[in-house]
Amino acid sequence: MFHGNSSMQVAVLFIVSSALTATIARAQTSNPDQEERPSWGALDATGSGFLIGRTEFGEMTLSGYAVIRYINQLPATQTFVDHLGNLNVIDPRNDIQFHRAMLHFRGWLFSPKVRYQITVWSVLSTNQTTLYGFAGYQFHKKFNAYAGVNTIGGSRTVMGSHPFWLANDRVMADEFFRPGFTGAAWVNGELSPGFWYQVAAGNSLSQLGFTAKQLTRDIATGATVWWMPTTKEFGPNGSFDDWESHERVATRFGVSSYRSRENRFNQNASPTADNYQVRLADSVLLFNTGALAPGVTVNFAVVRGASVDAGLKYRGVFLQTEIYHRWLYDFDADGPLPSSSIHDHGFYLQGAFYPIAKKLELYGATSWIYGDSRAGFSNSHEYLQGLNYYPVNTRNVRFNTQVIEVDRSPVSSLFGFYVGGQKGTTLSSAFSIYF
Repeated sequence: MFHGNSSMQVAVLFIVSSALTATIARAQTSNPDQEERPSWGALDATGSGFLIGRTEFGEMTLSGYAVIRYINQLPATQTFVDHLGNLNVIDPRNDIQFHRAMLHFRGWLFSPKVRYQITVWSVLSTNQTTLYGFAGYQFHKKFNAYAGVNTIGGSRTVMGSHPFWLANDRVMADEFFRPGFTGAAWVNGELSPGFWYQVAAGNSLSQLGFTAKQLTRDIATGATVWWMPTTKEFGPNGSFDDWESHERVATRFGVSSYRSRENRFNQNASPTADNYQVRLADSVLLFNTGALAPGVTVNFAVVRGASVDAGLKYRGVFLQTEIYHRWLYDFDADGPLPSSSIHDHGFYLQGAFYPIAKKLELYGATSWIYGDSRAGFSNSHEYLQGLNYYPVNTRNVRFNTQVIEVDRSPVSSLFGFYVGGQKGTTLSSAFSIYF
């Protein structure tokens, strides 16, 4: 075939070689597994990080997140009266912290279906540093199995959307009703385009900071489904904003539930419980001595929760709501209690828009917690407004500032925005990076 001019032979060989190379490249980039696999794990730091190394035996990528935050909880001197009439002193904050840092080492081993993630997590505000992670096998897009540290479900924000929230931490109702993170095994997958599920079993609602000796033989369970019918997606990690400015209306609907028989985790006679995950509607820890009756300690209780959520995105506008219910019952206490069960419920509503696309975002939110009046609890609520400024052309670098008007917070932690019993104003500003 190539008995003619040598230049013609070279040209033909070059064209054939280029066409073959382009065909192979298209086949590699259009491989469904390569496109879909990174989004299968709910805790993957999807689409971010720097490649450390890749061989035929595996891959490792480093990604991370850090936030520097100022918080001021006002007024500076406060007290509140709990549902039993006890006077409690509040200790509001006014400080600057290198608040939180996370480093994720993630990738695959021996096969792209064998996924792993190891995370170093540090919160200076609480003087905590933890090493955790997970590993699993991705059998199919519809079914994947993992084990490690995760949530059992129960709130949309625990399903991998961090840190893409309107602020750097959760709103009050979400923080009150959500489970934490624990040693768990779970399966998840996308049963049909835009329809996802997760089913999990774990040690408790929250295990971080506890030893194996403190755990009981009870297993917590949870499940969640979410459906994105219009665009089959809801932004990276299911983000709580519309940085992408969807040209079609993106929607997401979800249902979650969980159940756990919780223990106070204390191995001694201390009146203060080690289990800080379960709080009553007046912010008192359920397992503290005297929480439900003077001098009485609850050692075990069943905690059951359910929620429904709905979200919408369109041309920079974002709306999200979630409605919660929580039941506390089957108390095991060392004395009589005035109530055999407690039912609290609540909701939040968040909204945001971009007056300057991909540069300035304004948002507002409210959340409400309705304590069980039969058991003597009152209601709590908040209103907040804030803004996000993005100095460079990415959502991964931002400055956030907000004002929260709080009325009797049932949430108390050095991690979030709230102190138990607060009735006043919280100011916060933060600078965060995510890669």
